Amino acid sequence: MLSSLVLSGQAAAEPPVPDIKALVDDAFIAQTREWLANPIVALSINAQNELRGNLSQAEIDALDQQWVAERESNDKPLISATLSAPLSIYLLRVQAKTLGLYTEIFVMDANGLNVGQSSITGDYWQGDEAKFQKTFPNGANAVFLDEPEWDGDRKIWVAQLNLTIADETSKPIGAATVELNLTELARRAAPAS
Repeated sequence: MLSSLVLSGQAAAEPPVPDIKALVDDAFIAQTREWLANPIVALSINAQNELRGNLSQAEIDALDQQWVAERESNDKPLISATLSAPLSIYLLRVQAKTLGLYTEIFVMDANGLNVGQSSITGDYWQGDEAKFQKTFPNGANAVFLDEPEWDGDRKIWVAQLNLTIADETSKPIGAATVELNLTELARRAAPAS
């Protein structure tokens, strides 16, 4: 009986999952691509692709381990360089303008490594995750909408919208992830009462 009360309490605290496919439609994706078309995005990705080139898995792992270690350290050269990059400043401004609709934004290079981000991610390499594997290798127009997840700390539904970033010749150069506050998006989409 206790378990059913606990389950009942959880169900009451967690509202129904919003209809993500209705909320994140073609118009929403097109709107997202508009601000991702700002030249700072492609310029930053191309610069990092040129700087890093095709890294070996060992080199990628070393950078990722450095990032994870820096999260627990006072000395954060890689994290500081990434967060202070012009692209990160741009993404932070985009996020702030949405007034809570976007909870996190980051852009990756051709290796799946972060180029810019609005906040510190758990790791530096996203290339082993669906957000990169279901976009960048699949062409310029690839979009991957992840399953909604309940964020119990913030009491909101969130989901990640992932898109390939391409150059003017439609060649993929990187990818972007935008974490959406689905609860807020559903509130904004609801008819005014």
